[in-house]
Amino acid sequence: MRRALVKVCIAVTAMVVVAFAVPLALVVKEMARDRAFTGAERLAASVTHLLAATGGDRGPLQRGLASMPAQAAGRIAVYAPPGREDGSAEIGERRLDEGRLKATAPLEGAAVVPVEGGFVLLQPVTTERSAVVEVFVPEEEVTGGVTTAWLVLAGTGLALVVASVVIADRLGTRMVGAAERLAGAARELGTGRLAVRVPVEGPAELRLAAAAFNSMADQVAQLLANERELAADLSHRLRTPLTVLRLNTASLGAGDAAEQTRAAVAQLEREVDHIIRTAREQRTQPPDAPGGGAFCDACEVIRERMDFWSALAEDEGRDAELAGVGEPVRVPVARADLAAALDALLGNVFRHTPEGTAFAVDVHRSAAGDSVIVLVSDAGPGIDDPDAALRRGHGDGGPGSTGLGLDIVRRVAESTGGDVRIGRSVLGGTEVRLLLSSDGGPAAGASRRRGHRVRRGVRRKW
Repeated sequence: MRRALVKVCIAVTAMVVVAFAVPLALVVKEMARDRAFTGAERLAASVTHLLAATGGDRGPLQRGLASMPAQAAGRIAVYAPPGREDGSAEIGERRLDEGRLKATAPLEGAAVVPVEGGFVLLQPVTTERSAVVEVFVPEEEVTGGVTTAWLVLAGTGLALVVASVVIADRLGTRMVGAAERLAGAARELGTGRLAVRVPVEGPAELRLAAAAFNSMADQVAQLLANERELAADLSHRLRTPLTVLRLNTASLGAGDAAEQTRAAVAQLEREVDHIIRTAREQRTQPPDAPGGGAFCDACEVIRERMDFWSALAEDEGRDAELAGVGEPVRVPVARADLAAALDALLGNVFRHTPEGTAFAVDVHRSAAGDSVIVLVSDAGPGIDDPDAALRRGHGDGGPGSTGLGLDIVRRVAESTGGDVRIGRSVLGGTEVRLLLSSDGGPAAGASRRRGHRVRRGVRRKW
């Protein structure tokens, strides 16, 4: 915008300068010429009066010419017209020969004839004797001051163009600065910085845009705050049935099933409390960054969640296998977020496959050690439309699904620069491939997603 405005000002100013400077330069040239010949006509008129007063006598005429101004010396000549017997005697230096003088005849009025070094003004005079008054006008007198005037005009035009460029640049800086601030604020708002606002300044249109942006940012912040409060309120409503459930589990007595039920209720209470605390926090991190800068050991979290789900797998007669979790792998994801993603994947296996269906979790590291792949496979019926399953709110593949499980997994993976893919597993059912980058960043994850080879590890049967 800034360069375009400068170019427009240069073009407009240049056209205006040319439109005025060219005619003015021609006028200056004509004025200089008219000034020079007007002076010559005055000299010729003086000589005409002198001829009338002296009657064309040589002596008085020479004395009269000698009394004229100094600049007239050597420029005036008086001689008889060609072919006239009653002409005056020749006085002064002639610059026009007889042949050219005859070519100029008949002399019925003043005439200008170019000669070497300038021009001559011929003025015929008829008194007692016929005569021709010749006044020489040098070339430098005809063009005197024209070059200087043209240079002044050119300098003035150039100064006008430069001034217009400076003014346009300042105006462009003001406009571009306001637009850049608005674009920068929009980028910051897109990254989750809800407190960013734009100064209402600049041109009228940009002031309106800045005011509209600030109003939109206020509404977005208010909507998110309302959503957080709503999530906290809804989660808080679960406390009452959870309290009743916890009290009922206390009467279940001993046994593995009772302990598992009590552990599940305790974990559910912790998750509800975590949702309430998180919802009421005024977090400024982007919504797509679940980790918020935290790191955890992916293998440790996977072992912990498999310990939890293996007990339920044993009750349902499922074969559960785990491989590749012997060495720690740090990933830029909060422990609770990674655990939620794994619970969503393993919960889908239990929810959408029949009892007795085997499943496996494989962990693979890249050769460079900068990413880890978690494969959750099952021997179930599979997913008919993997792309639809990854869309938020569509459903994870069966009745009772909220459509948020795989979306949670996707957000956790993308927050590190990784991704999620669904395919056919070696067990015959669904395989969910979760790629987590160890150093984070979309660019880093994109480079690893191409041609990443999965190395099968040794599985441990639970």
